[in-house]
Formats: sequence, C-alpha cells, structure tokens
Amino acid sequence: MATLPSQELLDDLCSRFVLNVPKEDLQSFERILFLVEHAHWFYEDNSVENDPSLKSFTLKEFTSLLFNSCNVFKPYAAHIDDIFEDFMSYKIRVPVTGAIILDETYERCLLVKGWKGSSWSFPRGKKNQDEEDDACAVREVLEETGFEVSKLLKKEEYIEMVFDEQRVRLYIIAGVKDDTVFAPLTKKEISEIAWQRLDELQPGMGDVTSRTSSGLRLYMVAPFLKSLKAWISAHQPPVAPRPHRSLKGCSVWRATGRTRTIFQGGLKHKECHVW
Repeated sequence: MATLPSQELLDDLCSRFVLNVPKEDLQSFERILFLVEHAHWFYEDNSVENDPSLKSFTLKEFTSLLFNSCNVFKPYAAHIDDIFEDFMSYKIRVPVTGAIILDETYERCLLVKGWKGSSWSFPRGKKNQDEEDDACAVREVLEETGFEVSKLLKKEEYIEMVFDEQRVRLYIIAGVKDDTVFAPLTKKEISEIAWQRLDELQPGMGDVTSRTSSGLRLYMVAPFLKSLKAWISAHQPPVAPRPHRSLKGCSVWRATGRTRTIFQGGLKHKECHVW
C-alpha cells in the first residue's frame, strides 16, 4: 500500500518551493498555487521516483495535503475547494507561447506528445509572470524538445489565435536540419517527439482537437494550419522538396529510448520510427 509523505518531506517542499520566494509571489492564491504546482511536479518526478512506496497525487489532492500540513496555509485549508477552482479558472486564461518547427523542406513540422494522454501538439506552454512571449517560447521549446531556438526565432514571424479567453502565440521556426537531436529536458512531461508531414494535417478554424489522415489525435494544431500553409507558400525553403524521395513522418525520440534506423532511396535517412 502506498504511504503518505512524511511531515518532514512536506515541510521541505513547502519551504523550498512556496515560502522562500519574494513576497510579491505570495500576494494571491493564484500565484501561490503556481508555486504549489512546481512543488507537486518535484514530488512526483523526484520523491515518488526515488521512493516508489510514496503515494502519487493529483494536483488538487497535493494542494489540499500541503494546505493541511503547512502551518502558514492551515487557516485557509477549509476553503481549498474554492481556492483551487478559482486557480484553475485563472490558469486557462494565462497566455501560451511556443513554436511551429519546420524542417528544411517545409514538408514536416515537429510535434510532441504529452506524458499522459494520446494527443500530439506543437511544443508550447504558459508564460511566467512578466515573461516576454519570445522568451517563453524559447524556454518551453527547450524544456519539451531539448532544442534551442533563440537564434532561429524571428519575433515578427508568428501565428496567434485566441481560444475562449486564452491567447496562444506560436513562432515559426523554419529550416531545422533533419539530423537535429531532440530530447526533452523535463521529466514526465513529454513521452514522444516526432516529425509529422504537413500534407497529412487538415486545417480547421474552430476545432482544437482533430486527427491526421492516419488517425493520430491532435490538440491545438488544426486552427494554425491555414495561416502556416500560407506562410510556407510565401517563403522559399532552404532545401527544395523532392517528390521522388519524399520525407516520411517519423518519431525521433520516445521515453522508452527505442529507435531503429530506416533507409530511403538507398541513403541512411534518420534514426526514427516510421509512421
């Protein structure tokens, strides 16, 4: 049976991630719960991984546990349901930025699959307070793919859309070499990274969820495709597409670490799983 974390561990998490921060970060429950979320990630990715006997928690369960365990938050523990509901409502309004990464032929884009679930999306994430859009995109892409895009990012080249109350801006990072190595820097956030052919993606304006022609589930991809394909039509790729030896969509990194070599046209092409 899974065991609850000790009071010592909870005090350490509370002190390390929540209490020892600038005072302005403790001025609202929304900002406090973002800190609690970081503590939760650390607990799941490190504490539980190092001691599998520890109980795993959802964010809400972990927040309730921390509020009931840390003296500074105990007076508010009775209101945790309302506090958490307000936080989740606030969280979905935080702007998101990321990148649409294109290969050298502009035939494929890079997609990532989350650790939980089966949907693929462009690498992206929520902005930190006072963080610039482009800085957030660089940080999120680096965390989710291990690829540094700052030298390729052009601040004026992006596609932006609003979903309900959330603004999503994706910078176009074009001409990434085919042999680029990708691997996430964060634990248990990304389970797979892959090149996906653009001609297998269907544009859509309103649907945040969609599927490729081969059946892969996509999230927040289709609404960006019309503008992306218009951008591609107006820009010359560094390497001309070769219809006689078209590039396949393929997985370039998986959490299991299993890869295999494929060949196209008699040439070694990539270490990847072909779709």
